Amino acid sequence: MSTWHLVTLALMAILAFWMVGAYNRLVALRNAISAAWQQVDEVLARRGEAVAPLVAALRDGLEGEGASLDALLSGQAQVAAAADGLRGLPVRAESAHAVVRAESAMASASARVLALLDLHPDLRETPAAAAPAATLREAEPRLVFARQVFNEAVQAYNEAVRQWPTRALARVFGFGTAGRL
Repeated sequence: MSTWHLVTLALMAILAFWMVGAYNRLVALRNAISAAWQQVDEVLARRGEAVAPLVAALRDGLEGEGASLDALLSGQAQVAAAADGLRGLPVRAESAHAVVRAESAMASASARVLALLDLHPDLRETPAAAAPAATLREAEPRLVFARQVFNEAVQAYNEAVRQWPTRALARVFGFGTAGRL
């Protein structure tokens, strides 16, 4: 073999090893997004389990606020549906945007119901409402932290996908940018 052939083979081997390494890095970063989504999903599920009992406990005491309670249930249903869409493939930007929109509706409804609960200390102190309300209140800071971890994983992945020359490889293997929460 000539020197030219050996140099060409060496360059092809280097390129192949680089491609395998870049692919493995993108897969690892995508898996980090999935792990971070599991934390967000766990908090969303825990919060979702508290909504129905809280609404049931408050229905009788807040007869005139049925629309607020229904908005909370509706917001929770939207979040659950959006989370289901993101659960399968957490790197889909459209699904992440759907979760953000649903969370916005849920946040306003949740704030309204918790404010109503603060205005009615007799309802707030009942055992049927106290535990779900505490779960709902505790979920927010946990959700903020879990979102931050998710967004950091998304940022690392998106930076790797946009970085040259990995960008060319990402297109070949179908790695797109992920959406933030």
